[in-house]
Amino acid sequence: MPSTPIPSWTVGDLTVHRIDEVPLPPATGPWLLPGATPEVVARQDWLRPDFADADGVLRLDSHSFAFVLDGLRVLVDTGIGNGKERADPAWHDLRTDYPERLTAAGFPPDTVDLVLLTHLHADHVGWNTRKADGAWVPTFPHARYVTARAEREFWAGYAMDEARTQMFRDSVLPVERAGLLDPVDVPAGGLELAPGLRLVPTPGHTPGHVAVELTSRGRTALITGDCVHHPVQLAHPAIGACVDIDPRQSEATRRALLASLADTDTLLLGTHFAPPTAGRVVPHGDAYRLRPVHAA
Repeated sequence: MPSTPIPSWTVGDLTVHRIDEVPLPPATGPWLLPGATPEVVARQDWLRPDFADADGVLRLDSHSFAFVLDGLRVLVDTGIGNGKERADPAWHDLRTDYPERLTAAGFPPDTVDLVLLTHLHADHVGWNTRKADGAWVPTFPHARYVTARAEREFWAGYAMDEARTQMFRDSVLPVERAGLLDPVDVPAGGLELAPGLRLVPTPGHTPGHVAVELTSRGRTALITGDCVHHPVQLAHPAIGACVDIDPRQSEATRRALLASLADTDTLLLGTHFAPPTAGRVVPHGDAYRLRPVHAA
């Protein structure tokens, strides 16, 4: 079992755990967010040292979030996965202790009830499956894997390259064939999956992208998925990801989301934010910044 504590945050009666997979390599930032140049980053002192280094290189992570809501054991996104054939060398054939970290947090894979997939990209679906007897099988055999119907239908009609096709072969289709994938309709106002658990449509990065909102005892948290990759986008909402399907919509979504969160008590939990990972959105100049909330 991992010897380091599992980071967590309290949201009302909920405890949200961060399940670490891997830090992403320094080259990720310039590739993913090309508009976040060292000069742009340097103008935001608050990003250092947690979210960027002294040279303006962004820090990014791959992790999941897990929590129990009224007895329902929930995991949000499943990272890159082990032993997967990937075009990105940083993601190829990983050997991490993610399952042990998940278990140490109190979520052995066979106890997970609900897996929420914010979207179907390789670094969010990898632990959907694991290899057993030479075949990819669901890691969470008793779980309902939920994603937006718009997301699944988009990729069904998309001309995927071989790398993405491989990802679907090893991390999406086995879950679908097992009858565990549950595409749901997410209306403009969001979809309540259970009291205190809501999918919020945040399209642009992908057409069916959703964020995950948690509410308990008057407290709220929002798990970003990839509608915000890095806190630098709070200061510069126009900075988009090179892999956004619809960059204009992605920016509009990000601006609307940040405006709705600013000066509220909502805890923002970034799916790729390096530690301290969480914080509250506060006005800063003509945009925003993240006021960190450290894990317990």
